[in-house]
Amino acid sequence: MNLRSIQDIEDFIKQNHIAFLYVSRPNCSVCHALWPQVDTMLQINFPLIKVKHINADNIHGIAGYLSIFTVPVLLLYIDGKELLREARFVHMDEFQRKLQKIYELNV
Repeated sequence: MNLRSIQDIEDFIKQNHIAFLYVSRPNCSVCHALWPQVDTMLQINFPLIKVKHINADNIHGIAGYLSIFTVPVLLLYIDGKELLREARFVHMDEFQRKLQKIYELNV
């Protein structure tokens, strides 16, 4: 299912115990460089996390709804509540450590 509206995003977050959003824009070089690393790390180390990659240009109002001021933004939700947010320049080792702690407590 592609997320095409704010309602789709809300539904995805509510329907999944652990939900992850990667928000980017087409002209963002950092977004394109970081996504393969994040996607691979999540698939290998955190298989129970449900992941969606969102193009912010395709969903009107997403920046205000998610309080996004730059891209990429990585958002982790547990039972509908945001527990982790990283933006723009993400240190992958540190991000993975934070994610591991949250994951172990919630799986």
